[in-house]
Amino acid sequence: MKSGENPKRGEERKSVEGLQGEGRRHHCEFQLLSYVPDAVRNESVHIGVILREQGSAAPAEVRFTRDWRRVRCLDPEADTALLEGMESELRRRFREEPHGRLMQLLEESLSLNVQMTAPKAYLAESLPAGVEELMRLYVEPPRREKLPRLRGRAGIQAVMRGEFERAGVWDLLRKQIAASDYTRPGDPLRIDAGYRPNGMIRMFHAVSLEPGVEMAKVLAFSAQGLRAGVERVERATLELTAVIEPAAKIGATDEEPERLEMYRFGVETMEEHHIRVLTTSDMRRVADTARRELRA
Repeated sequence: MKSGENPKRGEERKSVEGLQGEGRRHHCEFQLLSYVPDAVRNESVHIGVILREQGSAAPAEVRFTRDWRRVRCLDPEADTALLEGMESELRRRFREEPHGRLMQLLEESLSLNVQMTAPKAYLAESLPAGVEELMRLYVEPPRREKLPRLRGRAGIQAVMRGEFERAGVWDLLRKQIAASDYTRPGDPLRIDAGYRPNGMIRMFHAVSLEPGVEMAKVLAFSAQGLRAGVERVERATLELTAVIEPAAKIGATDEEPERLEMYRFGVETMEEHHIRVLTTSDMRRVADTARRELRA
C-alpha cells in the first residue's frame, strides 16, 4: 500500500491486481484418455491427459500414468508397453503437426482399447502445471490406503524411466526392443530401452535379483546371440547394461549371507557374459550421458 493511501482502497487495489493475475491464466481445453479392455462391460480407468491451449500454435501436452497397477487390476493381460509407446507417439505427432486435427491424430495413434472423453474447458497457469493438476485430479488421485512401493523389475523400470525423463530423452529411446530381431524367431526377450550413439548401440534392461537369479541367467544366456545379431543387422557394437537393485535394498548384506551370495552370483554371471551391471543409483549418470549423446 502506498504511503497515505486509504487502507480500504489499498485492499481494493490488491483485489483488482489479483483478478488481473487470474486473467493471465491460459484458456485451455483438456481430454482424458481411458483404458477400456471390454467395451461391452463398460469398465474403464483413466490413464492420461491431453491439454492444449485454445488459439495457440504450441503443441498439445500429453501425459500418461507412471503407475499401471490400476490398469492391471482391471486387465491383468494389459500391454502396458504398448500404452507407454502410445504416449511417445502422441507427443511426436503433436510436435510435428501442432495444427493437425486432434481427432485424426488420436484415431491414428490410439489402440482400440483406449478411448477419449469430450473436450472440457480449463484455465491453466501453464500447460505443464495444468497437466500436473489434471493428473492429480483424474488419473492419479491420492489413495486412501497407501499402496506398497513398486518393487522388483517394475520398481527398477520406474527408476529408469524417471531418470531418462528427467534428462529429457525418454521419447528419443527405443522401447521394448525385440531380441528376436537380432537372434531368431520365437525369442520372447524384449529389452526395456536403448539408443544408438555413433557406431554403438546401448541397451538397458531391468533385472531384479530380489526373487532370485533367474532373470540374470536369462539375460546372460541371451547376451552372446544378441550381440552377434546387432553386429550383423545394425553393423554396430552392442553395449548391454543390466540395471539391478542396490544390494542393501533387497537385504543382500553380511547379516543375510545366503542372499548376499545369491546377489553376487547374479552379478558375476552377467559380467562373465560381458554385460555391464549397474544399480538404480547409477541411473542419473546414465541418463545424463544419454542426454549428451542424443542432444549432441
